[in-house]
Amino acid sequence: MEHIVIIGNGISGVTAARHIRKLSDKKITIVSAETDYFFSRTALMYVYMGHMKFEHTQPYENWFWKKNRIELVKGFVTNVDHERKTLVLAEGKELTYDKLIIATGSKPNKFGWPGQDLDGVQGLYSKQDLDMIEANAPNNKVCNRAVIVGGGLIGIELAEMLRSRKIPVTFLVRENSFWNGVLPSGESQMINEHILDHHIDLKLETNLVEIIADENGRTKAITTDKGETIECNVVGLTAGVSPNIDFLKDSGIELGRGVKVNRLLETNIKDIYAIGDCAEQHEGIGNRRPIEAVWYTGRMMGETLAQTICGNPKSYNPGHWFNSAKFLDIEYQTYGWVFSEKIKKEYESHFHWRHAKENICITVAYHKDTNTFLGINTFGIRMRHEIFDRWLTEERDVDYVMQYLKDANFDPEFYSHYEEQIISKYNSVMHTSLSVKKKSWKRIFSKS
Repeated sequence: MEHIVIIGNGISGVTAARHIRKLSDKKITIVSAETDYFFSRTALMYVYMGHMKFEHTQPYENWFWKKNRIELVKGFVTNVDHERKTLVLAEGKELTYDKLIIATGSKPNKFGWPGQDLDGVQGLYSKQDLDMIEANAPNNKVCNRAVIVGGGLIGIELAEMLRSRKIPVTFLVRENSFWNGVLPSGESQMINEHILDHHIDLKLETNLVEIIADENGRTKAITTDKGETIECNVVGLTAGVSPNIDFLKDSGIELGRGVKVNRLLETNIKDIYAIGDCAEQHEGIGNRRPIEAVWYTGRMMGETLAQTICGNPKSYNPGHWFNSAKFLDIEYQTYGWVFSEKIKKEYESHFHWRHAKENICITVAYHKDTNTFLGINTFGIRMRHEIFDRWLTEERDVDYVMQYLKDANFDPEFYSHYEEQIISKYNSVMHTSLSVKKKSWKRIFSKS
């Protein structure tokens, strides 16, 4: 019986295992040193905040794995010997495979800051990180201030977690506005204001210089490039993540920043594949980056690779870009491509609307010459993924999208709706005289 070994029990590896099992009777083994069972990484913050227990983050009961004949091995892989088709584990045990799937995810970036390995300095990615933040910052008596370094999605999550226990937080962001390498300026400015409204000490255009130790080797303060010293008990390093591939450096597997793969998710070594955060396409697909550290793309890669492993070769094709996140109290969704001013395409124009009082806004990107709809960001308004996916495929023009926004709105019945205000500004800016079309369930559920 062919033996499929998967290194990593995150969303990518587990999805691959589940779908291989659906399609075949192959022997499947998942190796992971992180936890005994798969859990939802995006839910870790809610455990610390008291909304759920860790066991609630596990989508499957513990008996699921045995019932589905998926063997779980707790261990850390130190070496891959592709000639012998063997994995070497930290404790010396060896595990042979017929096909190997590398799904080892990411690790927090470190940039050689003095003191970055002190006690009290950590990221927020793994179950071990959750345990560490619980020990380092159980309350505002033990942790009377935390400093977070890096202004991305993980940083804002960690800030929200700490503020839920009334721990003062200083947030160091090297850019002149929060996440403005991704968000257009109007959206970034709104998030700046929202962070400050939550009593988070946001310091823009500020870099970490050094983390200072106390007499016990724990962090006691940091210094910045503004000449400021900030006393703190915890430093959260959230300046992005990198593929977790150190153990592969002498394996013969081609590496870049991640494990190099083709569209079939194959490496340069026969019968070895890579998926998820650790996989790097030789060239990005469309506007996508070669490495996609996103939950849903990891799941898609797992589903795709399962087909190939089971004799139905299938190329990875993630379709139109989408994502969602939460900035404290504001829900964010993006469909298609809306680039920040820093990296905006030469042909890309934006229409931006922001509510006068609420933290609600949208930015619509369109081609300035053809008027083709390119993408939309929404903050505080829930939209239907399938509608925007359809409009992007149909290459609708931006006027059409603005008129039929009610079809895309997914907010519950008694929520406020803003389409009339949005199109009023659109008409003013674009010198049009469009009107909002009535929502049509027939259009919404049309497959055409």
